[in-house]
Amino acid sequence: MFTKSYYLLRSTQDGQYLAAKPRNTEESKGFLMLFNQDYEALTYVNQHAAEVANRFAVESITGTQLKQMLERWGYEGIGVVKDPLVPDVEFLRRQ
Repeated sequence: MFTKSYYLLRSTQDGQYLAAKPRNTEESKGFLMLFNQDYEALTYVNQHAAEVANRFAVESITGTQLKQMLERWGYEGIGVVKDPLVPDVEFLRRQ
């Protein structure tokens, strides 16, 4: 996981990353959504939020940068998108 590159969706409006947030939780920053390929990130946003897709940009991150990013932004963990069309997401909570 640490030697692999992942892709993120980041808002061009406010700089926030796309995250899955648990329902009824105000204090949680949620789970940072990661994609295995850049085109999967674009497929996801076009499929599930086409009306705002132009407000997102794709960024890459290495596995070694991931822990620092989770701590800096306060995310509970990550959500690795396995299939962007369904969507099928595997959630992992950080320890």
